[in-house]
Amino acid sequence: MQLKNSVLKTTLSLLIFNFLIPFLSQAQDIPTSYLKEKISFYKANDRGPYKSINWFCNNGEVREARDPCPENKDDARQHAAYRDDTKEIAKKYSIYLGEILSNTDRTAFWDEENNNSRLKQYQINKYLGSIDDGWIQRKSQFYRGAVQSEDEQSWGVEFFQKFLPRDTRVINEYFLLRQSLRDIPHDGDSNLAQDMRSQSKTVADDFPKFMDARIKIHGKPTIEDIEMVRNFQIKFENDLKPKTKEELTNLQKTMAEFYAPLDLTTLRKQVQNISKNNATRIRLLEFLDTYNDTDKPELLVPQLADILCVIRTEITDASSGNDRLLLLDLSNAVEDVLLKKSQEWQPDDVLGLLEKIRHLSLAAAGTGLIELWEWEKVKPQLEVHLGNADVTLEQLNDFLNTSRGIVEWSASMVKANYSDVVELYSSFEPMAYGFIDDRIRSSVALDLGESVSRLGAIIAKKSNLSNNVLNIKSQSSIRGLNPGYAFGELVVIEESPENVPIDTDKIYIFQKPPSDLKPVAGIMTVSEGNLVSHVQLLARNLGIPNAALSGDNLKALSKYNGKKVFYAVSEKGNVIIKEEDDMSGTEKDLFSKKERSQEKIAVPVEQIRLDVQNVLNMRDVDASDSGKLCGPKAANLGQLKKMFPENVVEGLIIPFGIFRKHMDQTMPQEGVSYWQYLNTTFADADKMRASNLSEKEVENFQLLRLEKLKVAIEKMQLDASFVSELKKGFRDAFGNSIGNVPVFLRSDTNMEDLKEFTGAGLNLTLFNILSEENITQGIKKVWASPYTERSFKWRQKYLNNPENVFPSILIIPSVDVEYSGVMITKGINSGNDDDLTVAFSRGAGGAVDGQSAETRLITKSSNFLLAPAREDGYLRLPKTGGTTKNTTTFEKEILNENNINDIRRIAEEIRVKIPQETGSEYEGAWDVELGFENNKLWLFQIRPFVENKRAKSSEYLTSITPKVDYNQLVWVMEKI
Repeated sequence: MQLKNSVLKTTLSLLIFNFLIPFLSQAQDIPTSYLKEKISFYKANDRGPYKSINWFCNNGEVREARDPCPENKDDARQHAAYRDDTKEIAKKYSIYLGEILSNTDRTAFWDEENNNSRLKQYQINKYLGSIDDGWIQRKSQFYRGAVQSEDEQSWGVEFFQKFLPRDTRVINEYFLLRQSLRDIPHDGDSNLAQDMRSQSKTVADDFPKFMDARIKIHGKPTIEDIEMVRNFQIKFENDLKPKTKEELTNLQKTMAEFYAPLDLTTLRKQVQNISKNNATRIRLLEFLDTYNDTDKPELLVPQLADILCVIRTEITDASSGNDRLLLLDLSNAVEDVLLKKSQEWQPDDVLGLLEKIRHLSLAAAGTGLIELWEWEKVKPQLEVHLGNADVTLEQLNDFLNTSRGIVEWSASMVKANYSDVVELYSSFEPMAYGFIDDRIRSSVALDLGESVSRLGAIIAKKSNLSNNVLNIKSQSSIRGLNPGYAFGELVVIEESPENVPIDTDKIYIFQKPPSDLKPVAGIMTVSEGNLVSHVQLLARNLGIPNAALSGDNLKALSKYNGKKVFYAVSEKGNVIIKEEDDMSGTEKDLFSKKERSQEKIAVPVEQIRLDVQNVLNMRDVDASDSGKLCGPKAANLGQLKKMFPENVVEGLIIPFGIFRKHMDQTMPQEGVSYWQYLNTTFADADKMRASNLSEKEVENFQLLRLEKLKVAIEKMQLDASFVSELKKGFRDAFGNSIGNVPVFLRSDTNMEDLKEFTGAGLNLTLFNILSEENITQGIKKVWASPYTERSFKWRQKYLNNPENVFPSILIIPSVDVEYSGVMITKGINSGNDDDLTVAFSRGAGGAVDGQSAETRLITKSSNFLLAPAREDGYLRLPKTGGTTKNTTTFEKEILNENNINDIRRIAEEIRVKIPQETGSEYEGAWDVELGFENNKLWLFQIRPFVENKRAKSSEYLTSITPKVDYNQLVWVMEKI
């Protein structure tokens, strides 16, 4: 199997975003300006977020510092009391600043109901303090008696001893628990890697000439950096302030401690404190007895990676919280040594590089960056070189794609655990955004990513498959997802994109695309777009070039922000970005108006049946009615109901004719009907173009008019006979009255699933609504949704008659699926039409709607993990209507073998039955939305899978795509 393109993940799309708004981070509601003012005040305040030193008695009484607790004095604690505004911020907004642990309830601190937010905030507080001279405790860090380290240490030990005994917690939250040990005081805590980066940043901020050294320490740290820092201090001795000299001295001490040999004596004592009946204790003592820190790193790294996995897989054999605490501390200590030894291992042949990547991938599993089941899935793909003198270039490519995936999954594990809290803090403290990057760089993912990038460069050279991206370093990390080309201003967005204005003619580089991405000229993302998400399907339709890149690539490209660039992605995935002045004549010719106009197509309206103005039962509709009575969602689901009656719910359809009838009503304050207002809008736009007004002016005019129309439709009076008929339809189809059956309202227009345009996800779907009022209001909202800015811009880009868009509505009862997703009946990555590409997430609206999905390539006999799920939140659909947000962990795969067999079966039946029963000449792949409830497969939608033929057949894209002989052999002992 050849996996030449990137591992799939997902991006947020509009469909679920409308329902996530009430559940988004508290950052949506907090008073940002107020908090920014408070942060500034605390930094300048001698006592920071505290007001006084007090005694805290066991009975809950708080006494003055000079008035100790009268009873149980030994159990009383003395430390700072929070200011009233600090407590108010915690109470109102659940934001915990300057938290003192010794007087904190341990269960409240674990904060399980809020996805461990309070614990994670404590870590971010410590991070901010380390990089910003104490942050809110800039002055209060010298407030004597505010925090008693002994009490904090004691609290930390008891905290872990209380929360570690539960097996499910240690298994499910392994990564988070290991990370928290770095920050919560408990005697074994240490985060020297972070301290080293924080101190180097502080020096560089004080003395900018240190910036090159800081970049080296952050990106490629080695033991030689100690000498580099020492020489730097000597060289600039006369230019440094006393404070900077002190910081450089502290940095050297931290580095010396970080690069010190493994303290075997201390670790042996630690292991000996583990209960003697614990089998892991013997394994660890044997490891320490045979370990020799002077051995070659290529011998030590495999040992260290293996012992990390031993600890993780056997930690549940230890029953006590104390034993588990000792094991986790040991795991962190071993990881610290592995980080140093892996940097010393610099292979000089292909075999050595493959082995280094394999063992670092195992270490990623041992440290919790990837799950153990994920490691077992990909392990065979990282062993193809074992025992072989040669491997094919195809095998090397598979190895590369698998190891790239592990790097990305590792980074995604950090993001999945911390992104919600980071986004919350970033709204009032932008420095918090660096926390995730800092954690990634503190892990094996740093050197693993470097090694994988090195392998990518070797393979690219052998394949003649190289990127040409503005002369930045580590270009082998960049790989194309969707072919296409674009020209426009480059916009690099390093932080959250949700409030960034998006322009159609610009090329965007995102950490993660915004949830409601409007059409753009080109896209690059660190968090890859899933090829089966709505946004990616639209990008694929329009030939919008799309590529994935690393976080370091994004930072390197930031200096080109605002430059006009040419951007192209070939069918094989190589990427070109060059500045405007460097474009060839051929590249400039790609953007003539003639070619652009040829891309547009017309929405067919010749056969539309606007005379049908009654509510339809979905059983009475089939594929032949698509574009006539209703859109393809309803027509195709009606067809599926006939073919798979047990796998498809009942349904009602509000056809085009009912919408059109309502549009004949007089539009308030306009004196004309809604329909006349709409057509006048487009007629006037054509007149403006004829008068040589710019397209931007025309578009702005249309958007203002359509926004007014949208608002008016949402307030439209529904015809009484239609409402009566709708109520009857509920009773007949769903066996219950309207208001007693939670349903989905799915927009279903005649512009969707055209031969050259999918229209996926452009218009509104309403989840699990119950009351009659919400349903009737929802109908109007769905009718109005084609006139939103996003929907209009996408279809305006591709359709030459966007005014002829008619919405129908599909109403189906909710199915509270445990997991849901998308199936494409071809291998998108492999290109094999007999394979299946599936992406599933937990809960409703999976994969197409933004979750970081579990993605697989399913063949007739096997299935390959392309990406695991990395979304900790998901929605369920209660019978009472609405949605509930739940959280999850990733220790188990989503799809089981029975699910996969059901998917194979239904895909084969779809391929056979649809042509037989519809007489369709369509021979392409199908895009199917489906879900599982109690292991039963439900089908929710089917549509043609549309790809942009211009992008795929472009002579230019063909010209930049190298011909690769994937059967050529590579000698594994070849020097590199």
